[in-house]
Amino acid sequence: QVQLVESGGGLVQPGGSLRLSCAASGFSLDAYYIGWFRQAPGKAREEVGCISSSDGITYYEDSREGRFTISRENAKNTVYLQMNSLKPEDTAVYHCAAQHGYGLGCPEGYNYWGQGTQVTVSS
Repeated sequence: QVQLVESGGGLVQPGGSLRLSCAASGFSLDAYYIGWFRQAPGKAREEVGCISSSDGITYYEDSREGRFTISRENAKNTVYLQMNSLKPEDTAVYHCAAQHGYGLGCPEGYNYWGQGTQVTVSS
């Protein structure tokens, strides 16, 4: 059974950092893309980026590249989202998602989603 569990969210001041974790079970990361998404209140869900399956290449939405970094630790079957220089507009529920497949870029859709973790950036 595929399961994704996010953790690491919380309240942080502007300019601060957080590292979110996405613990995967029921599958191996080297066969699945893992994407990070966020959804702020009253706004549509938006993609942060993804990490590809077999080669672990990361891709980012342009506005997030540089402040956000996706990485994975295969031994723990966990993917991370490191967020630096956080801004109030980064406040959202952050979700990770999984999609089986191989190749370049992020997939258009994901079959499996975690419940999300709240990130609040405020002074």
